Amino acid sequence: MIRLPDSEEVQGEKISVEEIKNLYTLLRDRIESRLNEFSQIRETGREEDIFTELIFCILTPQSKAESCWSCVESLIKKKLHLAGTKEQIVKELNRARFKNRKAEHIVEARKKFLLNGKLNINSRMAEFRNAQDARNWLVRNVKGIGYKEASHFLRNIGLGEELAILDRHILKNLKQLGLIDELPSSLSRKKYFEIEARMKEFAKSVDIPISHLDLVFWYRETGEIFK
Repeated sequence: MIRLPDSEEVQGEKISVEEIKNLYTLLRDRIESRLNEFSQIRETGREEDIFTELIFCILTPQSKAESCWSCVESLIKKKLHLAGTKEQIVKELNRARFKNRKAEHIVEARKKFLLNGKLNINSRMAEFRNAQDARNWLVRNVKGIGYKEASHFLRNIGLGEELAILDRHILKNLKQLGLIDELPSSLSRKKYFEIEARMKEFAKSVDIPISHLDLVFWYRETGEIFK
């Protein structure tokens, strides 16, 4: 049995390309299994399952992913994700930052994807020619969703395999690889696409799909493959 290194063992100030390749070799089967689970959400899941992924991504800015998913599970348990008011939803978001604003965004997103009283988020995403178009639409039309969150959501429903999720974990690894000079305090549309292009170029050079590379970086920082 191959032992995967603990996250503390792979958190150096610099990363070698060889280290990334070796870690990917160890993680590849787990990564492919996780990405397949994401695809199944869209292919066989219910509309509300897809909507919960959007809620998760609305919650993630400046909050821990595990804490955000815990909030989502609380909403699901009480069926508030489908019918809860802003006031009811806020009470379940104590583990996420900016809970009042995010509760409002969740309610507005739910209204955005209702058609004749039913969620239609999956069919709406299917209307776009590609993931880039879907991402641009989400950023323009769903409050609380920027390029990182839109990329994250699309990846989590099996549509964002060519998109970079530039959160703090990924940016830290890109800096350690020398792909960016510093950690940006904010990301404009232009800057996001610029860094995404660099990450894609690196992914191609090491023969690791960008969606896989994202989870390798995530593992280096957290010691797990999550969402």
